[in-house]
Amino acid sequence: MSISNLPLSYCTNVHPGQTLAEVVDGINTYTANVMRKFNRPMAAGLWLARPVVTELLESSSALELLGQTLWQHDLCCYTLNSFPYGDFHSDRVKENVYLPDWLSRDRVQYTIDCAQVLARLLPESAEGSLSTVPLGGLMNPATDAFADDCCEHVLQAAEQLAALHESSGRKIRLAIEPEPLCHLSSIPNDVIPWFGRLYDRAEAAGCLESIEDYVGLCMDVCHQAVEFEDVSHSIDLLEANSIRMNKLHITNAVELRNPSENAAGRDALLSYVEPRYLHQTYAQYADGSIHTRLDLKAEDIRRNPVDDFLTADCWRVHFHVPIFAKELGALSTTRDDLQQALSRVAQLPYSPHLEVETYTWPVMPDDNKTESDNLADLIAGELEAAADMIVASIS
Repeated sequence: MSISNLPLSYCTNVHPGQTLAEVVDGINTYTANVMRKFNRPMAAGLWLARPVVTELLESSSALELLGQTLWQHDLCCYTLNSFPYGDFHSDRVKENVYLPDWLSRDRVQYTIDCAQVLARLLPESAEGSLSTVPLGGLMNPATDAFADDCCEHVLQAAEQLAALHESSGRKIRLAIEPEPLCHLSSIPNDVIPWFGRLYDRAEAAGCLESIEDYVGLCMDVCHQAVEFEDVSHSIDLLEANSIRMNKLHITNAVELRNPSENAAGRDALLSYVEPRYLHQTYAQYADGSIHTRLDLKAEDIRRNPVDDFLTADCWRVHFHVPIFAKELGALSTTRDDLQQALSRVAQLPYSPHLEVETYTWPVMPDDNKTESDNLADLIAGELEAAADMIVASIS
């Protein structure tokens, strides 16, 4: 049995941060307050956009400021979210979040630059992780050979991470994060075959052992639950195929059961339609088949008479909702899948990094909050829930 004994991390991509000043302000204003309310050791899973990483690498005083800010609040940082490259809080993010993709040299350089920053924040001989895009989004233009063509850049990144370990003593692993309707989406259907091709190339180049060590997965439980995966079985597959889970995002998705007859649920789901983030929607039918739509749209929820999509047994939507919620009024959530994933992770022979990543609080429907709540209270409540679920996973 194994579960990480590092302080539980929460991802700071919930806060704006296009400059170092904004990142530092977010730590001082929110992250430190969350830690006081959580009242136990905690890690900041920093999201550092491209302009911030550039600022940090160009100035030793900038990096010292970031390190001192974490230190003065007794915060550690062992993982970065290097998935969003640009402004994750612009009016419309949606499919742009997958750009640049892994076919771009910009993505490779950003990833290595993030590793350079993290290495300077980590203590000597520590291990870190970087979550990253699922190669790219299927909704963005790409050739048929896109996923295979990305292999070369991932191999190059791994080589540079190994070199960084040699020079700095800090081992930082890449954690590719599958997401619905992306080039790496389903673990059985996409992740396993693609890693097989990556490993074949690595073996031919004589570096298979290194690639298996430095390149793995970030399993975001919300994402795999939206796809109606058996998350425990997916983890079995990763282990059987020597694919390391370098990071687990402790996340929860929203669910609408019996959509055609659940008027209250459809009305509640309308409040989750919003213009900033992409909310891929999966529908499962009585025969086990699954249909998908790229985004959650009001016209699909209101459709009258109902179409085939509404006659499904259940909808699951890529909208991160509080992990302490099993129900949201007339809606349900995939919290049971999250508990199942944590229980299976506890059986791994190694310990993935654990991070709460509910970045959607700024666009969450107001009925999920009370007037007395503030963002720090809500995040601390999620960390408490995560801690309880971790204890349950090993008991």
